[in-house]
Amino acid sequence: MAVPKKKTSKGKRNQRHAIWKAKAATAAQRALSIGKSVLSGRAQGFVYPMQESDDDES
Repeated sequence: MAVPKKKTSKGKRNQRHAIWKAKAATAAQRALSIGKSVLSGRAQGFVYPMQESDDDES
């Protein structure tokens, strides 16, 4: 027979939520850092394709 699971405590729930928020904050910080480096022209760790106009090719 199916039995309901025990309720998760508030502490455990808050801990999981804090971990989730910390991961999101880290990802946002990295994205901002990469964006700043691309805009400043000092990007070293990756190749960023630049937009080129098609007028030169014809």
